[in-house]
Amino acid sequence: AMYFWATGLLSSFLDNAPTYLVFFNLAGGDAPTLMSTLAPTLAAISAGSVFMGALTYIGNAPNFMIKAIAEDRGIRMPGFFGYMLWSCSILLPLFAVMTFIWFR
Repeated sequence: AMYFWATGLLSSFLDNAPTYLVFFNLAGGDAPTLMSTLAPTLAAISAGSVFMGALTYIGNAPNFMIKAIAEDRGIRMPGFFGYMLWSCSILLPLFAVMTFIWFR
């Protein structure tokens, strides 16, 4: 669970790939071990880095691209903190449920 949340919170403000690599190496960096004995840890790192990028505009490039396209077409979009308020109110409870189902 710690890897899921730590990776995810960092991934919210950085790109997914570097975040994944940092925590992959932090967990030992040995692929055969992480894919067998520590498979739940690798799953937590993967899920956190991918899913929690959606919490901010900058955590996942398509979020920012869609915001720019929508605004270009005249659709009002929330600012950075407004988006975080909406995304966190919806996604954080879902991530908490995921933690209890898969990463406890």
